Amino acid sequence: QVQLVESGGGLVQAGGSLRLSCAVSESLFSFDFMGWYRQAPGKQRDLVATVTSFDTTNYDDSVKGRFTISRDNAKNTVYLQMNSLKPEDTAIYYCRATRFSYNYWGQGTQVTVSS
Repeated sequence: QVQLVESGGGLVQAGGSLRLSCAVSESLFSFDFMGWYRQAPGKQRDLVATVTSFDTTNYDDSVKGRFTISRDNAKNTVYLQMNSLKPEDTAIYYCRATRFSYNYWGQGTQVTVSS
């Protein structure tokens, strides 16, 4: 059973930074790509960023230039560095691993940005 465990969320003031981590129970190379998603209260879960096993990245326009997704294959961990945080970034952030079109999800970590 694939397990993904997120950590690093918390409360931060606007303009601050946080780094989220997603520890995966299997080699990252066994997945087609890894991603971070977020869900604000009353809204759908949306893409934040993805990274492939070739380190190709993709970002939602709302986070481009502020967030960076990266992977440490030796540690089976994916990161999301979030800078210049805004109140609208407040959400539960989820890590997702995709293999053969099947998605595995973590339990999520809360990020709250105060104004």
